[in-house]
Amino acid sequence: MRLLITGGAGFIGSNFASYWSQQHPDDELFVLDALTYAGNRATIAPLERSAAVTLVRGDIANQELVEHLLSTFMIGTIVNFAAESHNSLAILDPARFFRTNVLGTQALADAARRVGVDRFHHISTCEVYGDLALDSEESFTETTPYAPRTPYNASKAGSDHVVRSYFETFNLPMTITNCCNNYGPYQFPEKVIPLFVSRAIDDQMLPLYASTQNRREWLHVIDHCRAIELVLQEGRVGETYNVGSGREASIMEIADAVLEITGKPTSLKEIVADRPGHDRRYLLDSTKIRNELGWEPTVDFETGLEETIGWYMSNEAWWRPLIGRSPVIEG
Repeated sequence: MRLLITGGAGFIGSNFASYWSQQHPDDELFVLDALTYAGNRATIAPLERSAAVTLVRGDIANQELVEHLLSTFMIGTIVNFAAESHNSLAILDPARFFRTNVLGTQALADAARRVGVDRFHHISTCEVYGDLALDSEESFTETTPYAPRTPYNASKAGSDHVVRSYFETFNLPMTITNCCNNYGPYQFPEKVIPLFVSRAIDDQMLPLYASTQNRREWLHVIDHCRAIELVLQEGRVGETYNVGSGREASIMEIADAVLEITGKPTSLKEIVADRPGHDRRYLLDSTKIRNELGWEPTVDFETGLEETIGWYMSNEAWWRPLIGRSPVIEG
C-alpha cells in the first residue's frame, strides 16, 4: 500500500509515519510537508535515511503537485495531518489558518477525487465542538453540533465540512477522526508540555493562563496513531470517530508535574492573562470507536506524561534549535 501523509514533518504526522513504517514495513510512505516554522525535517530524517519515507516539500494547497504525486506514484490512501494548529497564533494571524486548513484541505480533497483514491482520512480536533462548563456532565459525541469559538477551531470545523461535502457530493471515500489533546515526543515547543519543560530546564517562568482550572482531555500520540490505523483498516467510509482517553488534566496539574519531574521550584509558575476565546473544557465521548473497532488507549496518563517530560529532558539537541522559531511569545 502507498500512503500520502500530509503534514508528516509535524508532531502527530511524524509519529504516525514512524508508527506506520514499523507496523507495515512493506508499505511505501510519501510525506508532503510545507516545512513551515513548526515542521521539522530532522524529526523524519531517520525515516528518510532508511528509505521508509520519501519527503516532498510542498503545500497541500498546491493541487497540481498533489495530483502529480497521487497519479505518478499510484497512491491509494491520504492521511491529512497538515494544518496550522496553534490557537495563540490564530488570534494574531487568522487568515493563514483559513488558507491552510480550509482552502488547503479543499485543494487536497479535489486532487483526491480527480485522481481517485481508496481512502481520504482527515485528522480533526475536539475543539470544533466548542467548550463545556467545568462542572458539566456532558461530553461531545460525533453528532454534537459544531460550535467553534476561535479562528483555529473554526478553520478546523471548516475543513471537516469540506471533507464531508466531498463525500456527499463526489463520493470521496473519506473518514474523519476528532481527537483530544495529544502529548508525546517531537512536539514543537510552542505547545504546553514541551514549552513548560524547555522553560523549566532553563529556569524560565512557566506562563499559565489565568483560568488555571480549565481542563483538557489528554491522549498519548501513539494511542492516536493506533486509532487512525484502525479507522483506515476497519472504519466505515463516510463516518466520523471521536478519539478520547477520558483523562482530563488542568494546566495547573501539568505545570506542577513538569516542575516536580524536572526538580524545579513552584515559584517558576507565572499567571498571565487568558487569551481571547479561551475554551474552558473539552471531553469526547469515544464510545463509537471503542465499540465498533475495539480501540482503547494503552498509555496511562501519569506514566506517559512522566516519560514524555523525560524525553524532552534527554533530547535538548532536538528542541533547542526550535526555540525562537514560533511567531508567538506566550505570556
